[in-house]
Amino acid sequence: MNLLNFVEDQIGQEVSFPKFRSGDNITVNYKIIEGSKERIQAFKGDVIQIKGAGLGRTFTVRKMSNGIGVERIFPLNAPTIDSITINKHGKVRRARLFYQRERLGKKARIKERKFVKKS
Repeated sequence: MNLLNFVEDQIGQEVSFPKFRSGDNITVNYKIIEGSKERIQAFKGDVIQIKGAGLGRTFTVRKMSNGIGVERIFPLNAPTIDSITINKHGKVRRARLFYQRERLGKKARIKERKFVKKS
């Protein structure tokens, strides 16, 4: 057994969040500590990549703020993440959506993935 896998099994426990993938629009609620105060802030945007495996897994969320693109990388198993909410499931063909960085306005839209219920 690999030494890193052994340490991950002993120390870490995986946090359960809803399954999301690249192209989905999500809201990440994370804790911010300012001095002795603690508050929760929301970061709403599109997932442009999911990277890594195990406890080192990270995902990148991109949003537009006053016409400027803002990206933030979150570790999936960080204790600072309070919750993740999926707003829309995106219909994309790629795992890494770095082409979104050059797009603005209507060109930056991601189509929504529709689910058909089987009866």
